[in-house]
Amino acid sequence: MSPGDEHDYRGKDQGGRADDPYSTLGGTRQTRTRLPDGDPGNPTARRPVRNSRSLVTITGIVVLLVAAIAFANRGGGSDDDASPGAKSSGAAGSGPTAATGTKPVEGKNGTIPSGFARDEQGAQSAAANYAVALGSAEMFNQEQRRDIVQSLADSSTATKLQSGFDADYSQGFLEQIGLETDGSAPAGSTFVNRTLPAGTKVKSYSSSTAEIEVWCSGLFGLTGEKSTKPVTSGWFTVTMQLKWNGSDWKILETSQRSGPSPVTGDNPVSGSDEIADAVNQFGGFTYAR
Repeated sequence: MSPGDEHDYRGKDQGGRADDPYSTLGGTRQTRTRLPDGDPGNPTARRPVRNSRSLVTITGIVVLLVAAIAFANRGGGSDDDASPGAKSSGAAGSGPTAATGTKPVEGKNGTIPSGFARDEQGAQSAAANYAVALGSAEMFNQEQRRDIVQSLADSSTATKLQSGFDADYSQGFLEQIGLETDGSAPAGSTFVNRTLPAGTKVKSYSSSTAEIEVWCSGLFGLTGEKSTKPVTSGWFTVTMQLKWNGSDWKILETSQRSGPSPVTGDNPVSGSDEIADAVNQFGGFTYAR
């Protein structure tokens, strides 16, 4: 692993430049079609009034649709009504990528969610939230980085993971990406390093260990007029080996690969100040499966 990959999660990245954690840009765009609202030559024109027979027919169709939706949402026998640990993989009514809506945790270890359930959903929620913590700007500060790693790592691998991360975030690397020696941004700029999970997948699971993949998008760079590292976006997948320590899921090992990456969108690029304001004003989430 090259020391230039700040998102490597103690693993080998399969692509990307040493000074750029993302090999491609990502984004989506939605288009909206506006339909005419009557006679364009006469703004006061009204739509034709439907006759009573048509109105009765439409009303009947709406009633049938509402009844069908209500029946479908009753959830009789669906896995979505089962407890989180009782869900079966791929069962009808429980799509593999659908969120469960179950609250993931009650507590936090500092700013990081903790106390995940001992089931597949709990392992996925843990992996998603751990990916956010390990892919944050706080990892560039030595003291904060050590607090994060010690909070997330299993006791059997904490020392190894800590040493690896400390080596990755060397003073030479911080200088290379334009940060101060303490990992902070230079005066007049804002450092952006944020990981945004898009989904999780169970590779393997038992009551004591789990291998979870987290598909993520991310933001990385420096805002500011003089910045030579503008904020870019990218896509990558983090793989985590987790162990149940008796009360929570903890990290044994992590790795990362590039993608899957969607087609780049044609959204207009925002100014540096707008990006800085967004990062400072929009907070993060507790992620759940």
